[in-house]
Amino acid sequence: MLRSSSASVLGLLRGAAAACKIRAQPNLSQVCSPFATGPRQEDGTFYEIRTYDIKPGKAKDFLELVSRDINARLAHSEMIGFWTAELGAMNKALHIWKYDSFAHRTAVRKALLDNKRWQETLSELLPLVTKQHAEIAYLVPWCTLGTPPKQGVYELVTYQMKPGGPALWGRTFKTTVDAHASKNYAKLIGVFHTEYGLLNTVHVLWWYEDPDSRATGRHIAHEDARVVAAVRENVQFLESQQNMLLIPAPFSPLK
Repeated sequence: MLRSSSASVLGLLRGAAAACKIRAQPNLSQVCSPFATGPRQEDGTFYEIRTYDIKPGKAKDFLELVSRDINARLAHSEMIGFWTAELGAMNKALHIWKYDSFAHRTAVRKALLDNKRWQETLSELLPLVTKQHAEIAYLVPWCTLGTPPKQGVYELVTYQMKPGGPALWGRTFKTTVDAHASKNYAKLIGVFHTEYGLLNTVHVLWWYEDPDSRATGRHIAHEDARVVAAVRENVQFLESQQNMLLIPAPFSPLK
């Protein structure tokens, strides 16, 4: 019995080695899993998702200040998008920034401290903000950052998954996203898995032409047997979910 069990374990290990490519880099040996974020982490690229709660009645002032001096900030790193919440939250701004590495982010933060123009802007912005929150996230390995066909609105759906990471729920989660995206019920922009922040959190960013097209697509999707089956399978790993309808700022790269 022990010999048979050992042979089975050895077979599993051989199968895993054959199915997963091992890449060696200086000071780094990494096993890549289709359910992990490893392949995206190899080049160090990650995204910082920043959320600001704005004082009631001050959203217009906040956007005008950011719009006035955003080029001073953009000189230091790439912004993916900047939005304000229309539904699902109030008085909230969300923006996503891209970094090549943590060293890159550190250098950018230092440069911003030395940027007098941006520091002056912050001194005007911060009194309008009640709370700030930042997360570090990677694009999941089966997703590339999408581009909308034209200006529209966005939906950010945040899933809190059960502890265990993508190795536990990655396959069913991908199936659920694919079921929606493959039929063009919505345009997928990105799927982000947190590295810093509340762990086992996945943010899915969708694009729609307008809120009504979102409502129509969602209604049709709920009648699609493939979508229903995928959601039912994935829900066993789900703790909670929430969403926001987002309006891109005039200066947002994603519109």
